[in-house]
Amino acid sequence: MPKLQAPKGTRDFYPKDMAWRNHIVDAWRRVSIRNGFDQVDGPIFESLDLYKVKSGEGIVSELFHFTDRGERELAIRPEFTPTLARMVAEQANALPKPIKWFCTPNLCRAEKPQRGRLREFWQWNVDILGSDLPVADAECIFTAVDLLKELGLGPQHLRVKISHRQTVRHILKKLGVVEEKHTAAFELLDRRDKIEPAEFTNGAKALGLDEERVARFDQICRMEFNSGSLGVLYDSLGIDPKDASVADIQQLDDQLRAFGIAEWCVFDLGIVRGLAYYTGTVFEIHETSGAMRALAGGGRYDQLIELFGGPKTPAVGFGMGDVVLSDVLRDKGLVPEDTTPRPDVFVIASSDRGAGAVASNVAKLRLDGFHARFSYKTTRNVGKLLKDASDARARFVLILGDAVGDAAGEGQGQLKDLAGGTQIDIALGDVSSKLRV
Repeated sequence: MPKLQAPKGTRDFYPKDMAWRNHIVDAWRRVSIRNGFDQVDGPIFESLDLYKVKSGEGIVSELFHFTDRGERELAIRPEFTPTLARMVAEQANALPKPIKWFCTPNLCRAEKPQRGRLREFWQWNVDILGSDLPVADAECIFTAVDLLKELGLGPQHLRVKISHRQTVRHILKKLGVVEEKHTAAFELLDRRDKIEPAEFTNGAKALGLDEERVARFDQICRMEFNSGSLGVLYDSLGIDPKDASVADIQQLDDQLRAFGIAEWCVFDLGIVRGLAYYTGTVFEIHETSGAMRALAGGGRYDQLIELFGGPKTPAVGFGMGDVVLSDVLRDKGLVPEDTTPRPDVFVIASSDRGAGAVASNVAKLRLDGFHARFSYKTTRNVGKLLKDASDARARFVLILGDAVGDAAGEGQGQLKDLAGGTQIDIALGDVSSKLRV
């Protein structure tokens, strides 16, 4: 029989790998809840039509899809936004506004695996629906930054690059790109850092730009402006300050400063997000060296809920995958040596009588709410058993000898603090109280 392996682009999660994934997902959940978001989820597969509605027929080649026994065309979810839109559209009138939801689904995409991108991955989605105020955009960005800070990252590591689709449309019109080619222009801008300069130039020429305007297009899409300098940005582009997109970005900039995260943010007109459903503000989080693909991305999608049969519902949100996030944390030396759960206490026996009391005392400690482990070894060599406890990273070791009682928690033992090295005699009935200190 040939050797069986995990499918290409997927991962096996052994205990340490699973502990790391839980470390990331737990941080996503913790940060979401403290920022006022409620957790949701949906089915791991949906009707194939759900994805066609949002992205068109071309999306089919990017999905793992199948026909079930009832001849229904289904697809394993490649993203959560269509499910979110369907859920909101179904109960839009009953849901209190604004809707603040988050989820941490596993997703699958039928694409070529590469650094930062796998076929199966976990993603953090954060969305606010029902508010068209720039404070909602800012709160989404703040939540992402809050997570990055929680994991030890700072503005020296990452930048939130922000733009506005309508501003970019305005620039394209000034350059002479007809509206019918704006989608192609957005797709070109979205790929600007993934293609060779010559391919970018040829793509710009295909938009109808001459050599001078290609150079201007390239210059504009690489311009960055710090928070507080938007006036310079619009003056340099000759854009009317009364334009609606100017007001949107200016108000967003004000809110970013109010949230205290302006140092994390820059305005970059080359950020457009290739997906057609974005309508206004868009943003991506990039590693400052530019060595990796975007860590997260999102923006305004004010017309998507209507597309799924719901009422007009302004919305903003972002997604962050676990693969690039883990790569960044590893590259920055911010991955803890071990994230596996740490036992509160490891119970060992130094005598045959103590060995007979291990199971009952372990059970009592677990029922008292402690993470308690024990050794399956039959040896009474305390040194070897202490090594097992140390390898498990236990905080304490409870040593049972001849002084144990006949019932759990009766008699005497020794409690050793593995970090401090101290060891005390203790009544077994007092162990739980001591562990809680």
